[in-house]
Amino acid sequence: MEESTYLFHVTSILCCLHWSFRAATDHNVDNSTAMLREWLKRAQHVYHYVEWRPMEEPRSYTDEWGPKHWPPSRFNHVMKLRQAALKAARERWADYILFVDSDNLLTNPRVLNLMMAENLTLVAPMLESRSLYSNFWCGMTPQGYYKRTPDYQPIREWKRLGCFPVPMVHSTFLLDLRRESSRDLAFYPPHPDYSWAFDDIMVFAFSARQAGVQMYVCNREHYGFLPVPLKAQQNVEDESESFIHTITEALSEYKHTLLHTYCDCYLSFLDYSASQPGFFSFLTAMTFHDCDLIFLINLKRRLDRSTRMLKTMAALGLHSTLIDAVDGKALNTSQLQRLGIEMLPGYKDPYSGRVLTRGEIGCFLSHHSIWTQVVERDLQKVLVLEDDVRFEPRFKRRLQAIMDDTDNTQLDWDLIYVGRKRMQVQQPERSVEGVNNLVEADYSYWTLGYALSHRGARKLLAAQPLPKMLPVDEFLPIMFNKHPNVEYMSHFGPRDLKAFSVEPLLIYPTHYTGEPGYISDTETSTIWDDDAVATDWDRQHARKTAQQGRIRPVAQNSVTGDSPPPAARASRDEL
Repeated sequence: MEESTYLFHVTSILCCLHWSFRAATDHNVDNSTAMLREWLKRAQHVYHYVEWRPMEEPRSYTDEWGPKHWPPSRFNHVMKLRQAALKAARERWADYILFVDSDNLLTNPRVLNLMMAENLTLVAPMLESRSLYSNFWCGMTPQGYYKRTPDYQPIREWKRLGCFPVPMVHSTFLLDLRRESSRDLAFYPPHPDYSWAFDDIMVFAFSARQAGVQMYVCNREHYGFLPVPLKAQQNVEDESESFIHTITEALSEYKHTLLHTYCDCYLSFLDYSASQPGFFSFLTAMTFHDCDLIFLINLKRRLDRSTRMLKTMAALGLHSTLIDAVDGKALNTSQLQRLGIEMLPGYKDPYSGRVLTRGEIGCFLSHHSIWTQVVERDLQKVLVLEDDVRFEPRFKRRLQAIMDDTDNTQLDWDLIYVGRKRMQVQQPERSVEGVNNLVEADYSYWTLGYALSHRGARKLLAAQPLPKMLPVDEFLPIMFNKHPNVEYMSHFGPRDLKAFSVEPLLIYPTHYTGEPGYISDTETSTIWDDDAVATDWDRQHARKTAQQGRIRPVAQNSVTGDSPPPAARASRDEL
């Protein structure tokens, strides 16, 4: 990750669009300069003019605590860089200048044209993050600090759409240099009347106010992502993990070709940089070594999902084995008979009342094939992932810590949920002594992801579930004796699977029932014994695939150990 890299796109509209590019990088403790130089070699042909301003020394600011600390000298330097870019754009008679921090991901290929079409002097595309944090404020105190207002969240969550006047935009924004009012805008030096804190975004916001230039933020479309700011005491390794998570979040949301191209470039440069001495050396230590294999289940006809997941896994530094899922829609009655598949007597979906679907049979058989491989190949531990998941920050590091703890305490386990929907919400689940962030699993839905031991796979196969099948996420709780339906459980034994769950969870679904982009291959199918009877329960917003509901405080799980990092609270943070 770049410790201090700023990219400034200078655009000029003549008879056609001419792009100029200005990049500055400095005060780096990693290989940012070489990485950016390599990118410029490949990309410079698309620009009308390129200005490259690298500075190898010094590698840090004399008054900084660490690479994520912003002392006055750093603010001063950044303001001068931005002012130099603004001055250069004016001297080249550019019509527009687009400021983009290097860790911002612009995933919408039309973002520049869309911002120009708004016909505003100073406008920012609203960027997303894993929290409510974004690149704008809706309120500001008389001292120039962030002020919480009721206007922010409806804009950030797209409940109100449009372009809105705001007192602050930062990180990525477009400035129309053709407007006379833009001539008085400056990043440095601060306005003579400026008395707020010495902070680059506050200085520029004050300059805009004094020049009579209204800032706007637009959320008519999805434009891109930015990472949540880190705390001053965090390091470059933390920043790298944060940026990787930003990439995986972006991949979870959108299918823009630009984003996938960007991810390909990032992975390419990561490979290049990894070959350089000393660069990203910490990645080796982060390798997830506790599982023999990571299985990724994917339907062949869901190519978009496998593409996204494989790129996501590569960004996380994880290698996976792709498993072709059994397509329930392709199963016919003779195949089911040949496999000896029968529905568990009396089974009905707890919400819709329908019987088993062929989509659910396909899902079960996909997991069953992995359990079989684990036993036949004598694999000791595996991680099983479905293809519609998104990863929490520091996924690999946090899962590795849990698996290390299970080894150190010699925990007797068969299955560990990494992602699930907790269904028993009346009382908390028991935490595991000696293992941080782990609880004894109670009744749960979903098989998004789980670690499985060799013994666990043997137990699941020994239950001989095919002649008495029900959905796989109903079968697992039966096997660890936590299913609320005693009649279902009576068909299986012994029910001694030792099941646990990480807490908090490390993966979640990319989409929930009713959300744009939600697709179910288990609900939208046909019933198991008659392919003429279709099911389409997901369009009725089935509760089973809905997001986890609120868990009462009295039933909240209590564990020791790591938890998702809160959004940093600094002068440039919103929520």
